[in-house]
Amino acid sequence: MAADLAVRAVKDIVEGNLYLVLATADATGRPWSSPVYFAHIGFTEFLWVSNPDVTHSRNIAGRPEVGIVIFDSRAEIGTGQGVYMSAVGELLEGDDVREGIDAYSRRSVAHGGREWTSDDVRPGGDLRLYRAVADSHWILAKDGQPDHRIPVTLA
Repeated sequence: MAADLAVRAVKDIVEGNLYLVLATADATGRPWSSPVYFAHIGFTEFLWVSNPDVTHSRNIAGRPEVGIVIFDSRAEIGTGQGVYMSAVGELLEGDDVREGIDAYSRRSVAHGGREWTSDDVRPGGDLRLYRAVADSHWILAKDGQPDHRIPVTLA
């Protein structure tokens, strides 16, 4: 797959889907996967709202390295494409919350969801804003080999 086509595919998949699968692990390495509604900034910063007491949030607090996959689960068998990422996750606090919740709210409203503000994700509340910053992206090669991932560099 040519580099420009791979970049376009990554962007189309990210824009065309509402949920990402967030893969975390606890301190012992026990894996946990969670689908979360997401927003993004520049295809490298992924934002979601979660309760800090749920498994994936607790896992990120102790082990911030995460895996992310975004894909259309309705694709016909053998035709699907996905974006795979390695990232570092964190709970957003302070000034980072404002920019993040603005991006999250814009996407939520665009998809028929509600508007979000910093007050909705303030410390001590039931929900907080999280971010994962991707350091690598991959996409499946269309070369007939099963699960042959190729790296994609976003410009």
